[in-house]
Amino acid sequence: MVKDYIVDQNYGRYTEEEHARWRFLYNRQADILKTRASKEFLNGLDDLNINPNEIPDFEKLSDRIEKRTGWRIVAVDGLIPDDVFFTLLAEKRFPITWWIRPEDKLDYIQEPDLFHDCYGHIPLLINPFFSDFMQLYGKKGLNALGTGDLQYLARLYWYTTEFGLINTDDGLKIYGSGIVSSKGESIYCLEDDKPYRVKFSLKRIMLTEVIIYKFQDIYFVIDSYEDLVNALNEPLREIYPSLSGLKEYAADEIRDDDERIEI
Repeated sequence: MVKDYIVDQNYGRYTEEEHARWRFLYNRQADILKTRASKEFLNGLDDLNINPNEIPDFEKLSDRIEKRTGWRIVAVDGLIPDDVFFTLLAEKRFPITWWIRPEDKLDYIQEPDLFHDCYGHIPLLINPFFSDFMQLYGKKGLNALGTGDLQYLARLYWYTTEFGLINTDDGLKIYGSGIVSSKGESIYCLEDDKPYRVKFSLKRIMLTEVIIYKFQDIYFVIDSYEDLVNALNEPLREIYPSLSGLKEYAADEIRDDDERIEI
């Protein structure tokens, strides 16, 4: 049951040290991202009045988001089962881990914490196209669970919502939550010569393996958030079978037909 995984944020439990961690992480990223993040992400931080000085109260933040796109936040203890995650998204409820990373893991933590979830994901939920994409992703995820095709859809989430870039008139910008919540990857993804930046392609992404424990070797680039909605409006039930048996690509493998984007 979905309700079994939702917990009370219990805002009064946070210590001053935990608020200080949020403050440090927020201000560090604010300085790094002011010229690197997409305007929609930065505007979302401002429009939602996310407090840089203390951990947000989920109920109060939910009230502000709901007025814009109908989404609310729910607190969870950490990673939740796929069916619960998809159900929440389909109902326009975004799960956020209530606890914040410890002092000795400020630069990297393996599992998502409050800073990654709240700072990284929430600002874009007031963007109409991104909001629609997230709800549609939840509905498509429930379908994929029933057909055994979840791996393909999981890769789409990884290479967009978590580690996506967007092409703008001002150059490549970051919108993926895994990047905007990471000091090192926020700089690496746009300025390092090593990774490839490749134009978004639904099937290409679905055939690309995921790498978890280091910076990405390939970043996929959308032209607009509408691209994400359009991808999920493709006939996925026909696309999934067409991928079966095709060669999959390593997370650092470039193809001859990839449309690479130079920085």
